Amino acid sequence: MKTDRPFFDTNVLLYLLSEDSAKADRAEAIIASAGIISVQVLNEFASVAFRKLGMSYAEIRDMLGTIRAVCQTQALTVDTHDRGLDIAERFGFSLYDSMIVSSALESGCSILYSENMQHGQEIDGQLVVINPFLDN
Repeated sequence: MKTDRPFFDTNVLLYLLSEDSAKADRAEAIIASAGIISVQVLNEFASVAFRKLGMSYAEIRDMLGTIRAVCQTQALTVDTHDRGLDIAERFGFSLYDSMIVSSALESGCSILYSENMQHGQEIDGQLVVINPFLDN
């Protein structure tokens, strides 16, 4: 299953809350055009929003509700996990980044928006990592 929709890494969603207006505006623009996230992205967003940004769970739920209204959510499966381990071993990504890549691949995405990985890197002939903030 191939899709034209991009996959969003957690760091892109977190820029919605940034004081850097250029990055916040860029994140909002690309997310508004719809895309795909995983349950892992939801979990990581909630963790950072609570621990580092001091948001309440009600605020987190509201924010994630808005994101979920725009983005399709990819479930995590044992296949996602197994593929993620393979990706970590082959590419040397962190385990959590590898699970994001695995979810993006399983979703049929051709673009992964992330600030954490190498811009322009191609994975398995299907997925290209794009840092949407390079021009900002």
